[in-house]
Amino acid sequence: MEKRPLVRYRNVSKSYGDVEVLKQIDLDIYPGEKVAVIGPSGSGKTTLARMLMTLEHPTGGTIEVEGDMLWHQEVGGKLVPASEKHLQTLRGKIGMVFQHFNLFPHMTILRNVTEALIHVQGMERAEAETRAIVMLEKVGLADKIHEYPSRLSGGQKQRVAIARAVVMQPRMMLFDEATSALDPELVGEVLQVIKDLAAGGDMAMMLITHEMDFARDIADRILFTDGGMIVEEGTPEQIFENPQSARLQSFLSRFRQTWYMGGLQQASTSVE
Repeated sequence: MEKRPLVRYRNVSKSYGDVEVLKQIDLDIYPGEKVAVIGPSGSGKTTLARMLMTLEHPTGGTIEVEGDMLWHQEVGGKLVPASEKHLQTLRGKIGMVFQHFNLFPHMTILRNVTEALIHVQGMERAEAETRAIVMLEKVGLADKIHEYPSRLSGGQKQRVAIARAVVMQPRMMLFDEATSALDPELVGEVLQVIKDLAAGGDMAMMLITHEMDFARDIADRILFTDGGMIVEEGTPEQIFENPQSARLQSFLSRFRQTWYMGGLQQASTSVE
């Protein structure tokens, strides 16, 4: 890994009124690193990603992307709010896949994937379509390029959303609970696409997920957030096999109990 972080959070906080959802976060993510973020609902996981994607403005602190301030610019030796042009430039280095696909319903799958290439990156349509088809082949949807989103399953829609983000060749990808809106039987196909992308490139990833086995398999490092703070971080082995904090131990215990009860219910159903 390069020594300089790709992304750096320094003393980053975020409040909504009197509610502080992130508290003085310090975090470095390096080129090519795969970082999974786990934790209970309301712990600040999604806000962490949305600020990097410039969808939420930090209340305090700074975020840098490849050494450049994201939300600020230095003018005359002083930090001032970033211009929209500055935000757009750095935003182009980050891609994000949301829970609910956000595809354009009136466009074919091919157009969904090529629109940003043409209108944001200024690529010629023929070149954009060639690149898009290659990416759609990678996510197993080459036979769907002329279909509309309404004709696809939830898992297929999410794979299109992944292709649309990755085809822009960002330096870092954010996945915000990318499988939480899917029926259980469709989760595996989307997780496999993300695993393949993680294994096949040097793109950094932040993966906000409640899929613990997936986090263990894919991540170089796992962050556990609770109460707006990074309570614990480490390798998958450290986090899952030797958790240090009482809060992480409790979280994993509840998860394991839920998993165990779900397994019993599934087994009971199959016997019936």
